[in-house]
Amino acid sequence: MELLPKTLFLCLALALTNGGPVPPNDVAVDEAALPDRCEGIEFDAVTPDEKGNTFYFKGSHLWKGFHGAAQLSNECFKELDDIHHIGHVDAAFLMHNADNPGDHDHIYFFLDDKVFSYYNHTLEAGYPKEIQEDFPGVPSHLDSAVECPKGECMADSVLFFKGHDVHVYDITTKTVKIKSWPHLPVCTSAQRWLEHYYCFHGHNFTRFNPVSGEVSGSYPKDIRHYFMKCPGFGHGVRSGDYKVPKCSEVKLDAITADDAGKSYSFEGSMYVRLDTRSSGLHAFPITRAWKEISNGVDAVFSHADDMYLIKDDQVYIYKTAAHYTLIDGYPKTLKEELGIEGHVDATFVCPNEHTVHVIQGNMIRYVDLIATPRAVTEYPLPFSGIDAALCDAEGIQLFKGSQYYKYATPMLLSMSRMAPHPLPITNALLGCLNA
Repeated sequence: MELLPKTLFLCLALALTNGGPVPPNDVAVDEAALPDRCEGIEFDAVTPDEKGNTFYFKGSHLWKGFHGAAQLSNECFKELDDIHHIGHVDAAFLMHNADNPGDHDHIYFFLDDKVFSYYNHTLEAGYPKEIQEDFPGVPSHLDSAVECPKGECMADSVLFFKGHDVHVYDITTKTVKIKSWPHLPVCTSAQRWLEHYYCFHGHNFTRFNPVSGEVSGSYPKDIRHYFMKCPGFGHGVRSGDYKVPKCSEVKLDAITADDAGKSYSFEGSMYVRLDTRSSGLHAFPITRAWKEISNGVDAVFSHADDMYLIKDDQVYIYKTAAHYTLIDGYPKTLKEELGIEGHVDATFVCPNEHTVHVIQGNMIRYVDLIATPRAVTEYPLPFSGIDAALCDAEGIQLFKGSQYYKYATPMLLSMSRMAPHPLPITNALLGCLNA
């Protein structure tokens, strides 16, 4: 059993450093004999590595990323040619926990009642261990596992699936709470991608809420449309219809960044995660994350652990730490929540501040979010027609079509009587296409 993870990850290491295994010249690779995930298979395990590469496992084979042929693990090492039935991995996940450097960026594999820990694709000394040694209270013979960081779950956790039971393992306290989600299919593998959670079963998947297990939307869906590139398939998350716009054609409705570093842009009924552009820019319906919002937004801003979405004269407040759960009693009117009325063009809150700046036409209104009743002050602006606004460590950006105005501080913005020279939106700013 020790040969399995070593074999898989030596193969994995070669795939990372050399772009894939290269057989000797005298060895013919029969690609027809390799499993084809485009034919529709059920994965044993899915996990990313610390560099963001995702690996899909089936029996003694693995795939790296969303396209390409399977790799037979024993092809990487000639001395293992006589091992043709290595078995399979039950579950796997990447521990991404910067608060605990001893476990950070370690990949854990689970086989029967054993756990293997790898760091930099090397099996750590002392492994394999009994699962209970590293994860007390977690059962053996698991179906799947996936990490769930605080903010998406109530604490830094790992979700271990066995049948319809979910063992929620608290990484800090090393305690387990068991939930039963009979409405969810048995997950033979699970994946977290862009803060969303996917249960793979057969050649289908179901997206679920990691706290409640709730399934929203029409599921199951075929994996081949979303998590791999297959002939005749493709219109979803991975290979979707979303085409990154040219920078000269950008027109935002809203943009925001929260204290955790997540940033979002909104246009029409869709939103895009900007801070995950290394995984590609992908558009999602706003209702996917904020299910009570339809037909787009007028303005968005983040404050503390909350995200405020404004549509017409309504303000919706969501708790980011509870996977964007609408706070009880909302939406409320602009007058009730912010003490203002009228159409809102754009809003922003600067890091570690509690004042929201509301742009309405050629006026900007400052609203103190911790004052009751709301304290509102206003100043004229040297322009109108602003689409969206953002304040971050680089200063303030006011977006108007494919251009933006930049200010160092809110004070300089309020004192300005002439519009600065507009700057073109660039790839570095929004990930759009410069050409």
